[in-house]
Amino acid sequence: MGIKGLQGFVARVCPDACRTVDLREMAEKHRIDHPDFPPVIVVDAMSCVRYWYTPESWVCGGQWREYLASLEDFIKAFMAAGIKLVFYFDGVVEEKKRDEWIKRRLQNNKEIARIFQFIKTHKKQPGRGMFVVPSALPTFTRFALKSLGQKTVCTLQEADFEVAAYGLRHNCIGILGQDSDYLIYNTCPYFSIEKLRLDRLITVMYSREDLCRALGLSLTHLPLFACLLGNDVVPESLLEGFWHKCLVTSPHKNNSYNRRTNILLAVANYISKVPCSYSSLKHLEEMLPLGSDKTLLHRGVESYLLPGQQSPWIPPNVTNCEMFSLQPQSAMCQDKEIFQLAKEQHIQSENYTIFNILSNGEIECSNSLEDECDTEIPGQALIYRLARQHIYSVLLESGKDGAYPVVKEWFVYFGNPLQQPELIQPVQPSIPGGTPNLKTLWFAKGPDVEKQRYSTFLACFHLQNGMEELQALEAPVAAFCCLLVYLMMQVSSLSLEDLNAFVALILCLKGKSAAQLAGLQLAQVDSRAVHLGAVFVRGLTTLLMANSACGFPFRMDDLMPWEVFDGKLFQEKYQRSHRGCSLEDLLEGNESLYTPFQNLKSFICKVCMAKKRTIQSRPRGNGFITGTQQREFNPRFQQTHRSSFIPPYHNQMRGFLWRNPHPQDREYGLGHPDRRRRFHLPPR
Repeated sequence: MGIKGLQGFVARVCPDACRTVDLREMAEKHRIDHPDFPPVIVVDAMSCVRYWYTPESWVCGGQWREYLASLEDFIKAFMAAGIKLVFYFDGVVEEKKRDEWIKRRLQNNKEIARIFQFIKTHKKQPGRGMFVVPSALPTFTRFALKSLGQKTVCTLQEADFEVAAYGLRHNCIGILGQDSDYLIYNTCPYFSIEKLRLDRLITVMYSREDLCRALGLSLTHLPLFACLLGNDVVPESLLEGFWHKCLVTSPHKNNSYNRRTNILLAVANYISKVPCSYSSLKHLEEMLPLGSDKTLLHRGVESYLLPGQQSPWIPPNVTNCEMFSLQPQSAMCQDKEIFQLAKEQHIQSENYTIFNILSNGEIECSNSLEDECDTEIPGQALIYRLARQHIYSVLLESGKDGAYPVVKEWFVYFGNPLQQPELIQPVQPSIPGGTPNLKTLWFAKGPDVEKQRYSTFLACFHLQNGMEELQALEAPVAAFCCLLVYLMMQVSSLSLEDLNAFVALILCLKGKSAAQLAGLQLAQVDSRAVHLGAVFVRGLTTLLMANSACGFPFRMDDLMPWEVFDGKLFQEKYQRSHRGCSLEDLLEGNESLYTPFQNLKSFICKVCMAKKRTIQSRPRGNGFITGTQQREFNPRFQQTHRSSFIPPYHNQMRGFLWRNPHPQDREYGLGHPDRRRRFHLPPR
């Protein structure tokens, strides 16, 4: 997470440490110097996602096809220069960084509250100055890059350490990111994603050597320098007294600099006079008010030592090689085969959160763009909790007494102070004959096991009785319906108008290019639709978790947001639906979508009615027409906008949703590789 103020300090006070470099030229020099090794840049993806997200709209839930196109352009620019990229993502939040993680999440809550206040006041998206990344953007970026053929690694400890270690070990031409910790690690050069000009492949390289010259330090001083400024290991709150002492004795104090800049110069001056030895470090630990933990500085310095490196501040027999190597005997999962597969899939970005649960029974979920003032829609963390409880029971074995181990959840939602994790009890889903064991779901083969995987997945969302109809659908549409039914069951305030908007979205999204979606203009933005968009996208991550746990009954690619969601398109459908527009208007005049619309809606309503949930019409205000007048003049949409919807006999779905024998008909996507489920649309 970096050292506060260091990046800006380097730019302002040490301009010689900021060199503009041409990455093409650096790659060419690397090829000459190392003809057997292609030039590689290792990318700290978590610090890049906000720069990769270039679509204009960001509050509506994400412009996923536009984002996918921008990632593709990013990759192509480096490929054209012959540069290979390796992307690293944080796979865990380490315990030593939990307090900082919580602090940032609570701060993000305040920022999100301001965003919703702006939307309600101005009916539009705020400027880029209030930008927050769309919900779950880092998660789906992992899978996006993998789908684009890139090497994507999900870490077993904080990403910055693994990124720096990879860069050093593989002689990379540099690290691309925006984290001042890369100025501290003694590794390959550090390039700025913020300053990157993609069209010319030029950026700023931050030089550790020039920084040291400006500060009067050596490279071996930098880890201690970082710790005494406050970092993820040593809290700033413990250092105020030390900073004051340094400021008093510093000859470099400059009134034209801000306090933080003067602190950086004063701490550097202090360290430059301290002999580089373990005894000096011990003396500092005794001097600082570290409380009961007198090893903080030691651990902080050690955290910057990459494999094979040593430091004069640390005894030579101590090195930081402790890669996260939790073994089954200390993990929630005792089966070595399952544990190893989960670990491999985690590292290769093939599953989602499964290893975190099986290793130490702890997961987290960051902020979502949710309106804390909307009491009718619970936080997504609460909406999907029951599904997660079922997923936990699939993953974890119960004891002889039938009790499951609890899972610790750090999920951000309004009203959760994050003072400690919530202890969540796994709950068995309702499956005739009981839940299949994990060995069967993950390793067994054959059609019966495929059916078990699919039915277990559906049971996590209380949809096992809809298996026949869902298997007939094209895979992305089946997943979409699964999520939509679950949402309708869990959130009683969702209305017929909301359902119409979601169903119109999935049908109208087909065939739209990123450029077409980018050109869609919204007259205004509705705050409730923003909230619903974020809830839906977080639901897709719950589908990913269930799919990973159940042995992948779906391809992960079929559960991605660019297959089933677009923020602006959803806003448009939501606003039209709540105005009571005609079916023709809602479906963009495409008559071939009328029957699919009624069939999908009929299926969702039928499943809900079987569970005693009748979906009522409830057109919203917020400046929208209620639609009462307009419905009178749109008989074609009359059934759609009844006060409640009674689905017709469900076998009428067979005419559209089941396999179509005519090969000339249009298919909705590719579907499962083993079982091509077709969702046919008549030609437009």
